Amino acid sequence: MTEDRDRDALVELMSRYANMADTKNWDELPSSVLCDEFFCDFSSLGTPAGTLTRDAWCQGAKRVFAGWTATHHSITNHRIAVDGDRATIRAHIRAEHWAPPEVAAGGPNCWLVVGFYDNVSVRTPEGWRLSSVTLTATYQENAALFAASMAAATD
Repeated sequence: MTEDRDRDALVELMSRYANMADTKNWDELPSSVLCDEFFCDFSSLGTPAGTLTRDAWCQGAKRVFAGWTATHHSITNHRIAVDGDRATIRAHIRAEHWAPPEVAAGGPNCWLVVGFYDNVSVRTPEGWRLSSVTLTATYQENAALFAASMAAATD
């Protein structure tokens, strides 16, 4: 029974992770998702991997997601292995990011990212939290919208 509860909690953890960006809830959700410090690897999208504080990551994520009209992150097909107070989670990701008209400039308005998350979670007194997040993007459409959105967010 504990194994089922852990699995349910870890799937819920990944759902909260996706909801941070989609709801732009950077105040309440991050503390229920991320360790105070965690390893983050989005190098498949061209950003450097490294250990960050949750607060630093949230500040960066706010800037990144501010440039999108809407986003939708579907995290599915969870493969979870629990070993005591540590768990690995491999899941599929399909992330859609819609650009505002001024960024899309009459062209495609959705940046699509498809791939996998290979995450590590640890059991804390407050519940499961992500200690490592690794995204491997295997396919993208309209990736130029990411750079355009970032440029618009810093203007």
